[in-house]
Amino acid sequence: MTANAPIRTESLTKRYGDELAVRDLSLTVERGEVFGFLGPNGAGKTTTMRMLTTLTRPSSGEAWVAGAPITDRDAVVDELGYLPEEPPIHDELTGREQLEYVAGLRDSPGTETDERIRELLARFDLADDADDRISTYSKGMKQKTALIQALLHDPAVLFLDEPTSGLDPRAARTVRNLITELREEGMTVFLSTHILPVVEELADRVGVLHDGRLVAEGSPESLTHRAESGEESTLEEVFLEVTSERPGEAAGADAERSEFVR
Repeated sequence: MTANAPIRTESLTKRYGDELAVRDLSLTVERGEVFGFLGPNGAGKTTTMRMLTTLTRPSSGEAWVAGAPITDRDAVVDELGYLPEEPPIHDELTGREQLEYVAGLRDSPGTETDERIRELLARFDLADDADDRISTYSKGMKQKTALIQALLHDPAVLFLDEPTSGLDPRAARTVRNLITELREEGMTVFLSTHILPVVEELADRVGVLHDGRLVAEGSPESLTHRAESGEESTLEEVFLEVTSERPGEAAGADAERSEFVR
């Protein structure tokens, strides 16, 4: 564990009334690492990402992103890019206007930003549609526009929540290739998705959240080799194993991490 890792949490917890959405989450993601964040619906993945991107305050615990505590919102936001599952884009704007608007919010307009917008529009096959209103875009085109705006300022840490949602196979491959290239350039990527083959292909390490707890953590290979059957397993089988309710374990009850956790 590195003290100045791009993402680090210690006992991070979020409570909504009597409900614990995230429970004592402690993890570290190193520079240039793709961390696959898995879990069933309602496990606490989105709440975790919202805390790490400063959109939701934790109830207790601490976290740091790009060396800054998440309580220092300005410092954290300057260094992160975030693609939420429902990205904030404005249908009344054109694609280019949306990206210029986001660049303006970050005080980064200018020739260099204009060039980066052109480069990313071309990379995602949106150059010909950049001056059409977003209201005319397909879901996949909107998703690509949202991903571009998350990358505009070349963040040190990128949070992606279902980044290939709504994309056709060619566009999804473009996104996967881009994630690989970003990792090679030293960017840290925190990737949440339900598409397990994407995680197996891209992730250096995987964390599985269940009922707000980190129940498994390790490389995809280590998790599949340490399945409770003692045999080679797929990541899907490991995921189903560690997120299933064990005999005698009440739903929501406190329990120690699974033997898969390293």
